[in-house]
Amino acid sequence: MLRCLVIGANGFLGSRLTDALAAAGHLVTAFDRFSRGTRAFSARDLVVVPGDFLSVSDLASAVEGQDLVFHFLSTTTPATADADPTMDLRTNVGQSVELLALCARANVRRFFYASSGGAIYGPRTERLLNEDAPLTPLSPYGIGKLTVERYIDYYAATAGLSAVALRISNPYGANPNPSKRQGIIPITLNRILRSEPVIQMGDGSMVRDYIHVDDLVRRIMRMVDAEPRHRAYNLGTGRGSSVAEVLAVVRSVVGRDFATRVLPQPATFVDHSVLDVSRFVAEFGADDDLTLTEGIARTWREMTAS
Repeated sequence: MLRCLVIGANGFLGSRLTDALAAAGHLVTAFDRFSRGTRAFSARDLVVVPGDFLSVSDLASAVEGQDLVFHFLSTTTPATADADPTMDLRTNVGQSVELLALCARANVRRFFYASSGGAIYGPRTERLLNEDAPLTPLSPYGIGKLTVERYIDYYAATAGLSAVALRISNPYGANPNPSKRQGIIPITLNRILRSEPVIQMGDGSMVRDYIHVDDLVRRIMRMVDAEPRHRAYNLGTGRGSSVAEVLAVVRSVVGRDFATRVLPQPATFVDHSVLDVSRFVAEFGADDDLTLTEGIARTWREMTAS
């Protein structure tokens, strides 16, 4: 049984991870502002700690006595970081470094960081991106993720902090907060529910590696009781799908057509990003993942169940 702190426990990924850690028998502290109210966690014995990520004292209190810390909170999205890069630096990057320093001082056993499996690599020509590929991000969001990873290296070297960067591809699933403007699949399904035109960035040829949130959390849980041998792991499926293919699957799943509004592809969006997951598979084993059709169908059922 480990004492686990999830920073960003009220978020899309953090809430799923919080439930999974508690279900596995760990002592879990859920840290978030909970500005939208406390999410209905499935576990009953969580320690719920309302706190401000931008408050060093709030973070210090939450970190104290923890074995594992999962940093799954971001103050920005790729779009908002593009709109205001300085905000990403001032809040997201700066406070993540503060958190690393606090974890080092508190002798946290291991720090897990939700990094990026796409933006951090930048534009590449390789069919699959492995963890040793050059990191050349163009977007402020990717630059921020890389900066935090470099500080992970710093605290590992200077303070002995054991930390793992989880380079997550494009997770999707039912998001209880539809106002969160991130992820083509949940955004598209929410717009269909509201009878609004679906937004397509570019000509539909952009390729991404999409992973259902349940498959992603299952991967992370395999690392909790282990001793990871590497500092960074790609967490994806290793399969790519274009935007056009995603929208075709959505049409098939929802059983109707929908209007599409085409917007220019942002300059910082890379054309192709699919992860090489062989490092993770070699160390932790392969998964029987949901197909894109199965995952979108599950997401649609969950979104329309209420």
